[in-house]
Amino acid sequence: MLLTIAGLFVLFLFIGLPVAFALALASIPVFIVSGAMPPTVAVQKMVTATQSFPLLAVPFFILAGNLMNATGITNRLINFARLLTGWMAGGLGQASIVLSLLMGGISGSAVADAAMEARLLGPGMINKNGYSKAGAAAVIAFGSVITATIPPSIGLILFGFINEVSIGRLFLAGVIPGALLTAILMAATYLVAKKHGYQPDIEGFPKFGELAASFRDSIWAIAFPIILIVGFRFGFFTATEAGAFLVFYALFVGIVMHKELTFETFYEALKGTVSDLGMVMLLIMMAGVLGYAVTIEQGPQQVTQFVTSLTSQPVMILILIMALLVVSGMFLEGAANILLITPIVMPVLVHAGYDPVHMGILIVTLINLGGLTPPVGVIMFTVCGLLDVKTSAFARASIPYFIALGVFFFLLVIFPQLSLLLPGTLM
Repeated sequence: MLLTIAGLFVLFLFIGLPVAFALALASIPVFIVSGAMPPTVAVQKMVTATQSFPLLAVPFFILAGNLMNATGITNRLINFARLLTGWMAGGLGQASIVLSLLMGGISGSAVADAAMEARLLGPGMINKNGYSKAGAAAVIAFGSVITATIPPSIGLILFGFINEVSIGRLFLAGVIPGALLTAILMAATYLVAKKHGYQPDIEGFPKFGELAASFRDSIWAIAFPIILIVGFRFGFFTATEAGAFLVFYALFVGIVMHKELTFETFYEALKGTVSDLGMVMLLIMMAGVLGYAVTIEQGPQQVTQFVTSLTSQPVMILILIMALLVVSGMFLEGAANILLITPIVMPVLVHAGYDPVHMGILIVTLINLGGLTPPVGVIMFTVCGLLDVKTSAFARASIPYFIALGVFFFLLVIFPQLSLLLPGTLM
């Protein structure tokens, strides 16, 4: 029955059905053909999938991020990132990577970050710094993966919710890997810029006063993830309560500090939040149905038995599952991948002795890698569409960055303390 479910799901995706509906319809054999699950239970699972207190963090963080974007934060962060790194080889390419680190605490979405940077920084990279269109697209797309690790990553919230892992610990666990990934991608960008002659964006290191002034302008955004970390460390709030607090924080910044949040921009932020949340919640509802169907058919147990029959070595088990996640990421959007695949593979990894928090950072980041590859690479197609780049050219320009990501994943697997140090120390 599991093969039937998987076959139907692939078929529905192939014919172009939206992922959410493909998830629900793939479970039909379980509650109609086999009779193992009555249709009424399927409807109940759609509803109960949304009835979770930790899940309230998702709409709060999405709304807080949209409100922060509506308050002029983005332009301030772009200027600060440009001053920090624009003097380096690669210019705006380096700035885009640092901006992804800073924006990770606001957008929470790799696709949203990539789209924003392609519009705002892409033309300058091409016209001023000498980047090819494909080169600019590659830097922006790969830099956006950083947002998967920086709190409040929506991917980490969904992973924690669906796998019953502490969201607070996941947020803390993502900080060091996020900084490491930033450094590795900046090094790759530097080498690529030197090879192709990409120019700096500004001449010489900026004056201290200019940098300090830009930092002051950006302080409210930079403080965004820091407030989360401090709040979780001292037990001021749970993930859900943190989301609610940050909504009021964003309103305070927009109305009192920056004085740029108008009724019109507030309305646009609400409209964008409803659109984003509708997509995420529909995926959660439909994944709840299919997840229950897979559980009835003992999917996790069968996958565990199959993988352990191939090898009993924990490292080999991890490599097999990482390969599975890379392949599934080529066909599924990140949120769908987290909701569908991780409940099946996590029991295998926990049984092999891996820490769920460590695996959460590894898996959520790895799943975003699928957004950079065909045939359904959402990040890739978003950036290529905005910058008018052919996917073949994007693939060639991406080779150094794929190597950089390979180094990052190797270090993250070999040194679990990169992700476990902060949650182990602070919580």
